Amino acid sequence: MSPAVAATAVRPSPLAQLRDVALLAKPRLATLVVCTAAGGMWLAPGHRDAVRAGALLLGITLVVGAANALNNWLERESDARMRRTRDRPLPAGRLEPWVALLLGLGLPALALPALGWFTNGLTATLGALALFSYVVVYTPLKQHSSLALFVGAVPGAIPPLMGWTAVTGRLDAGGLALFAVLFCWQLPHFLAISIYLQEDYARGGLRVFALAHGQRAALIATVASTALLVPVTLSLLALGLAGPAYGLAAALLGGALLGWSITGLWTANPVRWSRSFFLGTLAYLTLLLAALFVWSR
Repeated sequence: MSPAVAATAVRPSPLAQLRDVALLAKPRLATLVVCTAAGGMWLAPGHRDAVRAGALLLGITLVVGAANALNNWLERESDARMRRTRDRPLPAGRLEPWVALLLGLGLPALALPALGWFTNGLTATLGALALFSYVVVYTPLKQHSSLALFVGAVPGAIPPLMGWTAVTGRLDAGGLALFAVLFCWQLPHFLAISIYLQEDYARGGLRVFALAHGQRAALIATVASTALLVPVTLSLLALGLAGPAYGLAAALLGGALLGWSITGLWTANPVRWSRSFFLGTLAYLTLLLAALFVWSR
């Protein structure tokens, strides 16, 4: 078989290439982010209309996709060294790096002005802040410091605040409380990831919490951050964003998650435990948000 024929034989189809372009945006992560933004808009007091809601969700989708594409571009070398990420389009060689760079720079150029036009300047500014903190601060910091855990929780917590400000046009206690819930939830969630993927992160050269401070410290930090999460979720009740039924659900869910986090201090297999706890944090957030939507005021 000639080289030309061989190259044609392995050339991916246009559909496969489009799929890889979509994977640059990390669609599962983007879906979760958009859902939290929609929740912030749902809970915010004020007028909501279809045009503003559609512009917000589309704009956030594009900004998140851009952030993830730039993350793929910046981390393509470390991704190639990790089992979890080596099959991504860039380290696997299925796409050229310039594709991710073009998406990462081009999408915000459209999305941020649109957010400002259809919602308000504050919401667009928050979107720019989320993009900047994720790409310029968090992504490089992962190579050098475990403080990236806290920095990375900021852009992840901004979308529900954007949903709130898209309706209210201001920063206030309700929106900041939603930000705090998502910020605090990410801490035990990503601490668990740092434990069960510790060896993979070491291959990638990322200074996650468990690598920098040890598994025991990561387990203790998981308990502490989960304990912080419980009163933060109950603050929504005190602020009048949700009713007593939500408060009961939040207390039960938070108590269960906190109890689960404490069992990690005595587990014989921290890696297996952290994997199950990580999945538990996802179930916890899903149930908490469902309770908030059902029993919001």
